[in-house]
Amino acid sequence: MTILDKIIERKKLEIAGAKSRISLDRLKNSGFFERKTHSLKESIKNKSGIIAEFKRQSPSKGIINNNVGPLEVVSAYENFGASGISILTDHDFFGGNLNDILSVRNDIKIPILRKDFMIDEYQFYEAKSIGADVILLIASCLSPAQVEEFTALAHELKMEILLEIHTEDELKHFNSRIDIVGINNRNLKDFKVDLQHSVQLKNQLPKDVLSVAESGIYNLEDFQFLKEKGFDGFLMGEYFMKNTNPAKAFENFSVQI
Repeated sequence: MTILDKIIERKKLEIAGAKSRISLDRLKNSGFFERKTHSLKESIKNKSGIIAEFKRQSPSKGIINNNVGPLEVVSAYENFGASGISILTDHDFFGGNLNDILSVRNDIKIPILRKDFMIDEYQFYEAKSIGADVILLIASCLSPAQVEEFTALAHELKMEILLEIHTEDELKHFNSRIDIVGINNRNLKDFKVDLQHSVQLKNQLPKDVLSVAESGIYNLEDFQFLKEKGFDGFLMGEYFMKNTNPAKAFENFSVQI
């Protein structure tokens, strides 16, 4: 089994447990369920394009930063010009939880992406109930039909979709209703990074599709290379989170771009 296979197997158990504890009706009665969502598409067009991520750990890197809280980090991301915030909610492999979004939602006025392994409709209602604006769909976890179904559901709930792809074969998961396409520079099966591969995939997308480079952006040169190649957005987490003070790291980066 790949790491991704293990994550999905664990995710199925996690969802089953959540369904047994919290009903859909209870999710729909959340205080955030009826809030007006923010558009990541518009924010990427009008700001830096950076979707700055709060991430404690990952399967490939282990603990990245377990000493800072979500609010102090994402507030700085917003203050220094991030287009959006990405927050990991997977617990077992990334050290996140739903409360990481709940605890900052009232203080953050830019879009929040719930970054998780979304494989069940229940998770979309869950995301809406905690105040997420955008949902990540990972093509390697889903069929093209599931992507269409989940995109329709997200839109029904007034949330946007960021579809993540990594291979040429996954281009078939794209459909015209997708809001944003993220191209992961890191292969989720072996965790190798290849920026040039991502550029080649981007060039096969329709010209008017908003594209985001994800993962493996380790320095200003990587950022500039991807921007020159036409990427509209940049999902960056580890670059900031590996610092003792991620907020300061983002501030320093933001004045250089």
